[in-house]
Amino acid sequence: MIGRIEYGFSAELWQYSSPGGWYFVTIPRKMAKEIRDNMQWQEEGWGRLKVIARIQDNDWKTSIWFDKKNDSYLLPVKAEIRKKCKLQNAKKTQVTIWI
Repeated sequence: MIGRIEYGFSAELWQYSSPGGWYFVTIPRKMAKEIRDNMQWQEEGWGRLKVIARIQDNDWKTSIWFDKKNDSYLLPVKAEIRKKCKLQNAKKTQVTIWI
């Protein structure tokens, strides 16, 4: 993506503990620290940064959210992407984001 900073990582898909909870991947802490150190000024409410995400060949516009409890950013993975990519809870997947 032209004019954007690319980050690639492998992470486990997990579901928030509430019934019907959202699914996320957690950005590795070292990478999250680099992102926050350099781009916190771009965050909007609740530590949100707009990104373009890719899993397999599927790209979508979304946001990552800084989670103080995990000291990292969380990337929500919507149902459409999980179905297209046949993602399973607690399984690692390769993710790319552009900020």
